[in-house]
Amino acid sequence: MQIGEVADRTGLSLRTIRHYEEVGLVIPSARTKGGFRLYTAADVDRLMVIRRMKPLDFSLEEMRDLLSITDRLSADEPLEEAERKRLRERLDTYRKVADARCETLRAQLMAAEDFAATLRRRLGPQC
Repeated sequence: MQIGEVADRTGLSLRTIRHYEEVGLVIPSARTKGGFRLYTAADVDRLMVIRRMKPLDFSLEEMRDLLSITDRLSADEPLEEAERKRLRERLDTYRKVADARCETLRAQLMAAEDFAATLRRRLGPQC
């Protein structure tokens, strides 16, 4: 699929998708003879991983590292058990960080909702 369809599917802007290509996070799988980027479902999946990491404040380097880990774990070439274990441990570290950041966001959301409710109460029944 071309970049416009990918943007629609992912909710990312064309500029953002191009930026992720420039920094090496997601490279289009092919190009047309005219030079248009062509993406596969796997490319869209990578973009969705990045999109989900962004609100959790993962850096581009962390995104690159996590994608590298998942690429190696899902590659067709067999991994030695020690390497597989090491990669899974690194992946679990990212999971723990994501869980902790989600908890922080939940607490912030609760505080924001409480504040909004306080304002509604102060305005009275006309709200």
